[in-house]
Amino acid sequence: MAAKKADRKAQASRKTKETDFIISTDLDGAGNATIKTGLGFFDHMLGQIARHGLIDLTVRGKGDLDVDGHHTVEDVGILLGQTLGKAMGDRSGITRYASIRLPMMDALIAVAMDAGGRGNLVFRGRFPEAQIGEFDTALVREFFWSIATQAGIDLHIEVCYGENSHHMVEAVFKGFARALRAAVAIDPRETGVPSTKGVL
Repeated sequence: MAAKKADRKAQASRKTKETDFIISTDLDGAGNATIKTGLGFFDHMLGQIARHGLIDLTVRGKGDLDVDGHHTVEDVGILLGQTLGKAMGDRSGITRYASIRLPMMDALIAVAMDAGGRGNLVFRGRFPEAQIGEFDTALVREFFWSIATQAGIDLHIEVCYGENSHHMVEAVFKGFARALRAAVAIDPRETGVPSTKGVL
């Protein structure tokens, strides 16, 4: 039987010597976001996931930003991945596969995913600038690796082209959100898990 909307919420927390965060996710939300990581651009990108994925997302906590943003971005990715995986439950009724090509001004990206329970990331792309504000663009790949492996998503992201790093990174986050929204959507024709194995 297909998963019910009320079942598709999850929360996870992580406290280390480097970070202390708690995240809650509702896959059937309205795109509401309450986010505070201490990295302004990263907060903006997480807001894109919420808005374009129609996921209600709350991120609270802090990381060792006096060192750099790596631990904060990585651990938020881990927690977001964990909540996405928990919220999907046994993945009954989900559409499972989705892909999108998304433009943003000078940039074009492609995202494809299989939310079938196996975590993997293929990321192809480079950004012209090393930093956007205080955000290290090398952390984009790290963030999505954390999500994919923790959520059990086979995720492929390609930055096809672009000139402005802000546009390129934002297109990646929006593309991920849109593909995720489609992949985790409940298919009214699906009566079980979308697999010939009968389990995901």
